Amino acid sequence: MSATTDTTLDAAAQTAVAAAPGKPDTIVLIHGLWLTPLSWEHWKARYEAAGFTVVVPRWPGEAEDVDAVRADPSGMDGIGITDIVDHYAAIIQALPTPPILIGHSFGGLFVQLLLDRGLGAVGVAISPAAVKGVLALPPAQLKAAFPVLGNPRNRKRTVKLTFEQFHWGFANALDEDAARVAYDRYHVPGPGRPLFQAALGNLVPNPQNKADLKNPDRAPLLLMSNSLDRTVPASTVRELLKRWKKSPAVTELKEYEGRSHFTAGEPGWEQVADDALEWSLAHA
Repeated sequence: MSATTDTTLDAAAQTAVAAAPGKPDTIVLIHGLWLTPLSWEHWKARYEAAGFTVVVPRWPGEAEDVDAVRADPSGMDGIGITDIVDHYAAIIQALPTPPILIGHSFGGLFVQLLLDRGLGAVGVAISPAAVKGVLALPPAQLKAAFPVLGNPRNRKRTVKLTFEQFHWGFANALDEDAARVAYDRYHVPGPGRPLFQAALGNLVPNPQNKADLKNPDRAPLLLMSNSLDRTVPASTVRELLKRWKKSPAVTELKEYEGRSHFTAGEPGWEQVADDALEWSLAHA
């Protein structure tokens, strides 16, 4: 995330909040692979300043802070997509009212699967990993996933990215110094199994990234993509939109120019955060 935090919503988002009595007052932020809840620190502060209750849970088995995860990531060894979605489902079901769900990367996949289960009032999936049925695999996406998929033994391991891999696949819109700051503050080893499960989702029966793409009863879903994203290219998100359009439920796409996979943390994140909130309040 950027070093400076502005907790003031833009005018459109402020108007949306003011005009939304009876709308959800709780937001659940779901982080992706190779990050922790700390990656949402500025979004959390911004939404709390606007009066929302913000819940930022860890993945199951994830230690309490970045240093602890780096020291011993073994608690996440072998956890898979269903393990994580079940974990978040229990948290959401314990809340007094259905929340807004916002997820990044694999967190965006989890948002899709949670909505398909009937959870959440509305969902936003930022640079999301895809559900079963999306066939696009651009070369950049394969390269970004290779540090895990290149070794089958990583199914049961947690895997750390090098700085060079993080800069290339996650934060390529940042210069080297800014990317180093982001890497040092936010990056942690992540479990390899979810990446294998998503990569093989179209090849195995009953994959863990399967959803009912025709589900008419799920809550509205906003997909966000970024033109410089190498980990989840914009073309992949466009195909994901086409798959979800099989449902009569509201599904929309917002694309950003000049932003990378680290869009929720690089300069200009405030606009992404405000767009997500404004859309959510309009469609919840």
